[in-house]
Amino acid sequence: MSKLIVTDGKDVLDTIELTSERITIGRHPDNSLQLNDKAVSGHHAVIVNIMSESFLEDLDSTNGTLVNGRRIAKHPLSTGDVITMGHHTLKYEADVQIDEDALEKTMILRPGELASATGETLGSAAAAAPATPTKPQVGVLTLTSGANAGKQLQLTKALTTVGRPGVQVAAVTRRPDGYYIVHVGGQKDQGLPPPSVNGESIGGHARQLTEGDEIKLAGATLSFSLIDA
Repeated sequence: MSKLIVTDGKDVLDTIELTSERITIGRHPDNSLQLNDKAVSGHHAVIVNIMSESFLEDLDSTNGTLVNGRRIAKHPLSTGDVITMGHHTLKYEADVQIDEDALEKTMILRPGELASATGETLGSAAAAAPATPTKPQVGVLTLTSGANAGKQLQLTKALTTVGRPGVQVAAVTRRPDGYYIVHVGGQKDQGLPPPSVNGESIGGHARQLTEGDEIKLAGATLSFSLIDA
């Protein structure tokens, strides 16, 4: 079981077991982990737990999130990582090490725009999934709204974050039985409806995606499909 050991720089304040898919961290009381620290933003960061892996995402906080002394936007956590938020530190411990070959890919949505934070050209051929006795398939997100409608991203990694950091972000995860989407976080005062699939709010739990699903997120509309790898 993965866990966070929370300290204020001197004393251990708490030990949090990461039993939920989504753990929000911040100063406001509606977070999963509340830090009473003026240097911590109201909704500072989120940890998304996908099976045995955990991914940390900064929610456009004012003072930033550090992992092992380095400021990050998104980071796959490994045992021993030390997260710093304001005057607090959170040490991450897990029983299972993260496979570095399955690191995440990011897709950032802006109004009328689809871009990959990895620098890859969207719609380009991605690495094929490992061969299996049945023909392997890869998930694809296609932008269906705005001037760049038709742009695509193949979901070849374990985790792809989609949206606008600090506004609205979701994660699409690749699991043995298919692809799942979970709401990661974002500011609550942007005036946007919650992320949805086929008109239904994603909510706080992972939802499996099927062929033809329509996703609305951060003011953009995307469709999910499967293609042969």
